[in-house]
Amino acid sequence: MINYLNQYWWVLAVVVAWSLIWKGLALWKAARNDSKPWFVALLIVNTAGLLEILYIFWLNKFGKHGR
Repeated sequence: MINYLNQYWWVLAVVVAWSLIWKGLALWKAARNDSKPWFVALLIVNTAGLLEILYIFWLNKFGKHGR
């Protein structure tokens, strides 16, 4: 496993960057929509960006502001 991480460290870096970008956008949208339950869920749950993308593009449309 260590050998694999040494060889493909860049894959982990890409996944972390991907996740941080989507998490930041989703947290920003949840805060702007005053959606505290979604903000907490997005902050705690780490899904490599999948839950964040779902919130930004689908669930956010049913929120208060729909932005």
